[in-house]
Amino acid sequence: MSVLLEARNIGKSFGGVQALKDVSLAIAAGEIYGLIGPNGAGKTTFFNVLTGLYPKDGGEVIFNGAPLPLGSPHEVTRAGIARTFQNIRLFANMTALENVMVGRHARTKVGVGGAVLRFSRAREEEAAIRRRAGELLYYVGIADHARKLARNLPYGDQRRLEIARALATEPKLLALDEPAAGMNATETAELKTLIEGIRADGVTVLLIEHDVKLVMGLCDRVAVLDYGEKIAEDVADVVKRDPKVIEAYLGA
Repeated sequence: MSVLLEARNIGKSFGGVQALKDVSLAIAAGEIYGLIGPNGAGKTTFFNVLTGLYPKDGGEVIFNGAPLPLGSPHEVTRAGIARTFQNIRLFANMTALENVMVGRHARTKVGVGGAVLRFSRAREEEAAIRRRAGELLYYVGIADHARKLARNLPYGDQRRLEIARALATEPKLLALDEPAAGMNATETAELKTLIEGIRADGVTVLLIEHDVKLVMGLCDRVAVLDYGEKIAEDVADVVKRDPKVIEAYLGA
């Protein structure tokens, strides 16, 4: 398989704390790639650099054959990377449908003037956005909640809504930051099926997750961070037997 994303020697410091130390990894197109490690290992920092929320201190990212414009979240989105957040970030007072429509607007073609003046092309595009948002709510399994405010959805459904909103941007790479956090066993099993379906539909997945059983049963390959450094990277069965990983994270 071809490489979709290659991170080369990514570094990031906060004051005197080096959160990422020359982290390099390569994700193949069509892969589910796991990124694990203990709390404070640098996983979310890596996500935040990758998606433009934090400026990097060193290194580069090549995505889909071109340098990724790090430091600009909207340009990262347009390049084809979408993400969810460890702490859910929905528009609480908007409906589920409206939340997904917001994500879809990253791919709109009609400018502000056309939208304000309600040109026919703008109305057609808005209708298409609404249809696609409804399709994505159905895809993640919460179509019945389309008209409910996001804040009134059950926690697991809020997680699914975040995924639907991210998918609305038409990503080539979907980065999920602890999507199973707070889910029960049934919800986690359903999430696993959803992620497998997303990959089957052509979207590459990068997954941060503390549920080791989920990661090992889902990911093609896994990288492990500890104190900002990558200490292991391989298929799941090899990683979970690595002595350094056992000592740092999995526990003897």
